[in-house]
Amino acid sequence: ITSPVAFDILPLKLHSFSKSTPTGLDCVGCKRRVSAPVITDGGLDKTALTDDVGSEEDLYEDFRSSAHRYGHPGGGGEQLAINELISDGSVVYAEALWDHVTMDDQELGFKAGDVIEVMDATNKEWWWGRILDSEGWFPASFVRLRVNQDEPMEDYPLKVEGGREEDSRRFGMGQTTKDQMRTNVINEIISTERDYIKHLKDICEGYIKQCRKRADMFTEEQLKTIFGNIEDIYRCQKKFVKALEKKFNKDHPHLSEVGSCFLEYQTEFQIYSEYCNNHPNACLELSRLAKVNKYVYFFEACRLLQKMIDISLDGFLLTPVQKICKYPLQLAELLKYTNPQHRDFKDVEAALNAMKNVARLINERKRRLENIDKIAQWQSSIEDWEGEDVLVRSSELIYSGELAKISHPQAKSQQRMFFLFDHQLVCCKKDLLRRDILYYKSRISMDDMEILDVEDGKDKDFNISVKNAFKLHCRDTEEVHLFCAKKPEQKQRWLKAFENERRQVQLDQETGFSITEVQKKQAMLNASKQHHAGKPKAVTRPYYEFLLRQKHPTLPSTLPQQQVFMLAEPKRKPSNFWQNISRLTPFRK
Repeated sequence: ITSPVAFDILPLKLHSFSKSTPTGLDCVGCKRRVSAPVITDGGLDKTALTDDVGSEEDLYEDFRSSAHRYGHPGGGGEQLAINELISDGSVVYAEALWDHVTMDDQELGFKAGDVIEVMDATNKEWWWGRILDSEGWFPASFVRLRVNQDEPMEDYPLKVEGGREEDSRRFGMGQTTKDQMRTNVINEIISTERDYIKHLKDICEGYIKQCRKRADMFTEEQLKTIFGNIEDIYRCQKKFVKALEKKFNKDHPHLSEVGSCFLEYQTEFQIYSEYCNNHPNACLELSRLAKVNKYVYFFEACRLLQKMIDISLDGFLLTPVQKICKYPLQLAELLKYTNPQHRDFKDVEAALNAMKNVARLINERKRRLENIDKIAQWQSSIEDWEGEDVLVRSSELIYSGELAKISHPQAKSQQRMFFLFDHQLVCCKKDLLRRDILYYKSRISMDDMEILDVEDGKDKDFNISVKNAFKLHCRDTEEVHLFCAKKPEQKQRWLKAFENERRQVQLDQETGFSITEVQKKQAMLNASKQHHAGKPKAVTRPYYEFLLRQKHPTLPSTLPQQQVFMLAEPKRKPSNFWQNISRLTPFRK
């Protein structure tokens, strides 16, 4: 499994569960430079770039002679702190940010939201952990440490003198364990927001501002590719953190009512969708520029001038992607320690659902955009393609499989391979000898079609007996297409797939999902580059591999389930083709 993050990360501060806070650690788990400007009480540091730190050229020279390695994440103290806690007998828990699917017996599989006991964090990239009776390695970047390591024990009131049952777990001025836990979570939300604002400010003022001064090195299009809409995110988050500060009760943090802030900004948080979708392009562009020394030195100079922590630019650019995924986890923890009688309970509950929907929408849009590259690769593998590209109208493969297509007027049956996308059904023919090669034959627009279930028996329109059949009927032209599946369950899957196709189209209209012309053209261009001259298109069985990649662990549960049914390749009886050929006299030795 390849880690989705570019550097080791511990999103939560260690003081959440440790008695002594390791100094110099910030929200991304890396050592903070002592000279770095610090944000207090949510106020932004106004320190500007000054000449006393030296010129760009001086920094280039200093960097050349230094021992720093470009892109090195730095830090490492957090692993030491965790292992010290473990060696002291403390139990350290982490919460999964993403699904970890593995077929390796030595690795620990889990789903997003699962709680893992961390047993060894010696390695920076892979930790050893346990869930119930299962133990194994898992990627450290797939998890975050829990804010509250000790679970409250509300179900076990203690006996005190006099025989009365009383909750003796109190902190300070009559504060119960649950209140203290809520205080921890509230403080965590506020502190990570302040740190996050600092990161965004550093990117916008430390990198983008300097890049715009160097028109000889960067075009506006390049800057848009590298930084996306992070400046819009910065403006949004500044307003959001101010709203949080207003709701933050400094004297009694557990009484803070922050749920309404998330509800107020849930729509604005959808701007993260554009950023997350662009992030892979940013990584590719940075990877390309990293091969040129002057860009390496320039980015390092920007970091040093802004007095930023020792993380490469691609590491900083990852923080917005991670941030939007952490909000549901933080709110879930906040809800866990909020009493139903608390004035903030209903708002936190609603905010949790709202932020889950935002994260799901972003995940779904990201998955859809990733799919367009696969669709483009699939189309490029089809021989004799005619007409417009699939991406002109479609962005999702709903279902595929073999069907017998019966055509007028002779009611001739033809075995074909069909691919159902949103808005269209593409028909292909398999090669006689190379069954993994497909030839384009036709397509049917689904927007004007209605699906008709056909009973077994004689069909009146085609005057033939059919089994496991259904029809596509065009309401405008009265055109009818008859299809037959091999088995009843295959027919039912197709009927269900047609329902899902209409739901997907309706959902895209409601959410406003669309793919830009630039994204479509780029996907087709990338697909065409992957095919080398003279190389058979079907060597890698592209259409079959494309089907296998359609499974995705993060399909939104609240949206209509778009089941992409997986079919194994149709079983065929052993062919007697070559045996029959060998019997012919001209082929005998």
